[in-house]
Amino acid sequence: MATRLVQINMKARDDSALGGFWAQVLGWGLSSEGPGVTNLEPEGFVYPDPVAVCIDLVSSPEPKTVKNRVHVDLATTSAAQHAELVARLKDLGATPADVGQGDVPWTVMADPEGNEFCVLDWHDPVRDTGPIATVVVDCADPRAMARFWGEATDWTVHKVTDQNAVLRSAKDVGPYLQFLRTPDVKTVWNRVHLDLRPYPGDDLKAEAARLESLGATVVDLGGDVPWMVLADPEGNEFCLLTPA
Repeated sequence: MATRLVQINMKARDDSALGGFWAQVLGWGLSSEGPGVTNLEPEGFVYPDPVAVCIDLVSSPEPKTVKNRVHVDLATTSAAQHAELVARLKDLGATPADVGQGDVPWTVMADPEGNEFCVLDWHDPVRDTGPIATVVVDCADPRAMARFWGEATDWTVHKVTDQNAVLRSAKDVGPYLQFLRTPDVKTVWNRVHLDLRPYPGDDLKAEAARLESLGATVVDLGGDVPWMVLADPEGNEFCLLTPA
């Protein structure tokens, strides 16, 4: 058995407005599966497909209080394109952000609700990923995260150091998944988290049990929903969706 990363779940005060921002940023289509939920995916996309990691925005009244531990990096391929993208992002409502990055060749910004993201350095472009180059997760131990997520999913580990670990889908398409070492300690529920989905024919509870054997823990939120919430060995919540 295995599972794969299919989407990013992002809490929002106004899911429709924030969804509109990100749809324009990424050039993706926008839809809704119900009140309080806005879905983003590339035009003509057949879900699920590792060529893209989609975004679900879910309405939540809880305020953002700390830096997100999960963010996206946007791809750029030239100095001109980098400058044009940053200018366009500002026009759409994004603002420069200071997360203690210092003097770095990439640009750190925040969306209209304060969610941090990066516009990558064009000197070292990540090609053939689509507009999202990397999904980044802060962590304390990239090597441990590589072990867990490399076994939890069918994604391939491409790089592991003490500072970061990088994975990509088994088909070598779509964005990269990076676990980046940071000194920040997780203190609150992640407003942005990963959603995983088992393959058709797999059993949800059996897959959850397998993930638990790798070091995940089950998070009981109460209520009756068709998916399960777990946390990785560092406490980062993720959803295990129904097989599809």
